Amino acid sequence: MNWFTKLFSKHPQSPSPAKKPDITPPSTSPNNQFTCSKPVSTEHKKLPLTRLKKLAPLRDMDDTYVEQLIHATLSYSAGSVIFRLGQKTNSIFYLLEGSLDMQPDSDNRYTLSAESSLANLPLNSGKLCGATAYAKTDVTILAISGEFICRWSGKDIRQSVAVELLDIELPEQIAGNRFFASFSDAYRENKLSLPSLPNVALKLKEAMEQDLGISEAVKIIEVDISIVAKLIQLANSPLYSPVSPITNCHAAVTRIGLDQTRKLVMGISLKQLFRCKNPQLMEKMQNLWKNSLYVSSLSFILAQENGTVNPEDALLAGLVSDIGTIPILHFAEQYPNEYPNLDVLDSAIPFLSPPVGSLVLHTLGFAPELACIPKYAEDWFYESEGDKLNLIDVVILAKLHSYFGTSRAKEIPYLNSIPAYTKLKNGKLTADFSLDILHKAQHRIKAAMNFLS
Repeated sequence: MNWFTKLFSKHPQSPSPAKKPDITPPSTSPNNQFTCSKPVSTEHKKLPLTRLKKLAPLRDMDDTYVEQLIHATLSYSAGSVIFRLGQKTNSIFYLLEGSLDMQPDSDNRYTLSAESSLANLPLNSGKLCGATAYAKTDVTILAISGEFICRWSGKDIRQSVAVELLDIELPEQIAGNRFFASFSDAYRENKLSLPSLPNVALKLKEAMEQDLGISEAVKIIEVDISIVAKLIQLANSPLYSPVSPITNCHAAVTRIGLDQTRKLVMGISLKQLFRCKNPQLMEKMQNLWKNSLYVSSLSFILAQENGTVNPEDALLAGLVSDIGTIPILHFAEQYPNEYPNLDVLDSAIPFLSPPVGSLVLHTLGFAPELACIPKYAEDWFYESEGDKLNLIDVVILAKLHSYFGTSRAKEIPYLNSIPAYTKLKNGKLTADFSLDILHKAQHRIKAAMNFLS
């Protein structure tokens, strides 16, 4: 089995529940220090598979696995407290009937109705509850063991092995399209035209692998005057809180740091990959670059504020989170008479881009931690190991924030319901560390975007 087969084969077999899952209501959980209401009734009758498969992330799991999940439905009367902010729980909860008031912090509160499409998303995820849930009416809650869901949604990034190549799953309405079939064939057969790193970035990457010093790095970088100017601009920007201005490349690299400089040069150079000759597709490339800049800047600021992830790593990770779209647009440019209208192309990109993005980064020689970013960037319910925010968590949060105020906002989960949110500031769940902190950091976000643009 070659590297391509290993990296892009079908999902690992679904884990089989080895024991009856613990779906204890929050009020009776072991060592519970939070006051919650007891359910009026608890039923262990299984829901139909068709109902369960509407829920995320169950809809992405194998049917046979979902059918094995033991679950319970809990009934609460109006005014009940289902769970509380910061409470540890061993279950994932969904709203089946009625309405809830969700309070992620003391200043914010929103209502969720079972009729809303967002009711198909978990009320909580991770090991901590990201909000307090109050029953606004009589409600019915579905409880499923978090252990088994997290075993799937928190897939180990090193576990990308299986027997056969992945057939990219497209929506039914476009699955038979000739263009997408051709693209899928080229992908499976490793025949896609993939981008390569610009010369300076490639030389610096190779030199860094030989443990070069600052002077040697500066000689490589100084070949490209535009990159030199960007590094000096960055070193003098609010991102690095400079005390005194600098005017040369050597001083900029010294201030930023050698390893960080390599990552930043990589980020600057990536802009050259976002190009097409076709005017319509070039416009999409430009929008893709602009959105990538924003996600990258948000990632940088979130990493700086949280302190557990290197900001330069986060900046580069955010920048490559949608890099898989580049080969798709290039393929469309190669076959102008075959690709569908742009709206149909847009609808397919979320399914095509993640695996292709990981392929691109693997081919370019990025570290595995970065190469997996496209795959998990919009896996909202991915749960990483440990209690601290990691690189994937930062990009997920940045991606989610990037959709606020856009047409995609109605499709994304509430911030407090995703596992990455519960790891912000060591579990101190306040709005001050999300929208508010990013609002206050607008000048730094703008500085990061100006640096890369």
